[in-house]
Amino acid sequence: MRTVLAAFVLIFSAMFTHAEEADLKRLNTGVDSRGWEGVGRLDIGGKGFCTGALVAPDLVLTAAHCLYDKTTGRRIDLDQMEFLAGWRNGRALAYRGIRRAVTHPSYRFNTSNGAERVQMDLALLELMQPIRNTQVQPFMTAPRPHRGAEVGVVSYAHDRAEAPSLQEVCNVLAVQAGVIVLSCDVDFGSSGAPIFQMTPNGAQIVSVVAAKAEMDGEQVALGSDLTTAYRELEAELANNRRTFETGPNGPQRIVVGENRHHTGAKFVRP
Repeated sequence: MRTVLAAFVLIFSAMFTHAEEADLKRLNTGVDSRGWEGVGRLDIGGKGFCTGALVAPDLVLTAAHCLYDKTTGRRIDLDQMEFLAGWRNGRALAYRGIRRAVTHPSYRFNTSNGAERVQMDLALLELMQPIRNTQVQPFMTAPRPHRGAEVGVVSYAHDRAEAPSLQEVCNVLAVQAGVIVLSCDVDFGSSGAPIFQMTPNGAQIVSVVAAKAEMDGEQVALGSDLTTAYRELEAELANNRRTFETGPNGPQRIVVGENRHHTGAKFVRP
């Protein structure tokens, strides 16, 4: 969703073996989207959208930068936002306004530390009413995946706004400074999209899309680390704290890991 450019230095280790990645699959039908209905489109003032995922009947996990106006840097009024659970081809399984929203306490929209900005780019939205629909089930969260792990992502984007798309297999390329680097295919509108890892208990959210980047001509996604951050978000909401900040959204430099084997990349908010 965001079009802000920045540069970052990424420590990208040598070649390693990983599974062949899957192409994006558009979830056009009820059969295709079965099990993914808890992912929805977060509409923002009729001017854009992000992706979010239900993590409780009344809570949606998304990216913190989705709550800010990219031009002014100010927080967007919650009455301009609506979560459309399972949005597909003009209809949603549930429509909900947003009652409250918190960003991670360490997140600052106008921070000069790009790595921290991605690492803590997380928000929890409390819905006006819980979603009590047997078709729309919340997802569990889990600690960050290890390097080389296979993950998947379900997201909306500017060229697939009317139905979500699933990439069943992409890979964790690196985990550095709390930023997860992934080979997942994301684009504008994918901000806040859940990144899943399959477990014996089903698909669990292990990260949230915070940004996309181009490196050596290849597209990568950057994800936020949920390991401790999700519990901290829950605490912020439980204590009714507000951590919104305002300010200009300018160029940043992201440094992931130590400054060895530099590879330049362009960074944008998806």
